[in-house]
Amino acid sequence: MRLITWNINSVRLRIDLVRRLIDEQQPDVLCLQETKTPDDRFPLAEIEALGYRHTLIHGMKGYNGVAILSRLPFSTFSTQSWCTRTDCRHGIVELPGGIELHNIYVPAGGDIPDPQLNPKFAHKLQFLDELTAWFAAERNSGRPMIAVGDLNIAPLEMDVWSHKQLLSVVSHTPVEVARLGALQAAGGFVDAVRHFVPPDQRLYTWWSYRNRDWAASDRGRRLDHVWVTPSLISGLSAAKVHRDSRFWDRTSDHVPVMIELGG
Repeated sequence: MRLITWNINSVRLRIDLVRRLIDEQQPDVLCLQETKTPDDRFPLAEIEALGYRHTLIHGMKGYNGVAILSRLPFSTFSTQSWCTRTDCRHGIVELPGGIELHNIYVPAGGDIPDPQLNPKFAHKLQFLDELTAWFAAERNSGRPMIAVGDLNIAPLEMDVWSHKQLLSVVSHTPVEVARLGALQAAGGFVDAVRHFVPPDQRLYTWWSYRNRDWAASDRGRRLDHVWVTPSLISGLSAAKVHRDSRFWDRTSDHVPVMIELGG
C-alpha cells in the first residue's frame, strides 16, 4: 500500500495538481488537508474518474477540511470534532487488514506563542490535549493505526531551518513539541518517515510563500507527518518527501509525504 498525505491548500483550486500527483505517484490512499470546500462542492467526480471510489469528505466553506481518497475499500468511516467546534479537522477510516487511518489537521496557532494573549494558540493546545486524551482512552495500543496529516508542529531540531531562532516561533516552541510528543505516545505511534531518515538529517515539508526563492534559502519546517503503530513497522518499505512538487506552478506551500507498507 502506498499512502500519501498532502496539505493541498484548496482542493478545487489545485485539482490539476492532485491529478498530477496521482498520475506520477499512483498512491493507493491519498489524504488531503485544508481542502477549503463544503462537501457538495468537492471535485468528487474528477477523483472517482481517477479510480478513487472510496472517499471520506469532511469539509467546510473557505477553511480547514480533510479528505481520504482511496482505491481500497473502507469497512468503516467517521469523523471527530474537538474543542466544541465542528471545523472539519479529523477523519477516520478502517482500511483492509483492520488498519485504522486517521487524517488530522491540527490548528496552526497564529503568531504569538502565548495562550493568554493568543486565542488561536490556546485553541491549538486544547485541540492537542483533547486529541491526546481521546487516543489514550479510546484506542487500544495493540490496534494497527496510521495517523497522518498537517500537524503544524516541527518537533526535532533538524525539522526546522534554525532550531535556535525558531524556539520562540509557533510550530517549534517547546510547549508544542511536548504536546506533540504526548499525542504520539498516547497512540503508541512511531514516526514512519524518520524510520528511514535519521534525526540528524534536515527534512522539511513546508516552505513559506513569503520567501520567493524558497529553494535557495531553504528555510523550511517539517509540519506534515506520517505515524504508524509498532505492529506496522516491519511492513514499512519506503518513505519520501516529494520536495520537487514545491516547484510546481501555483502549488501548495506544503509538499506531499509518502510511505509504503508491505512492499
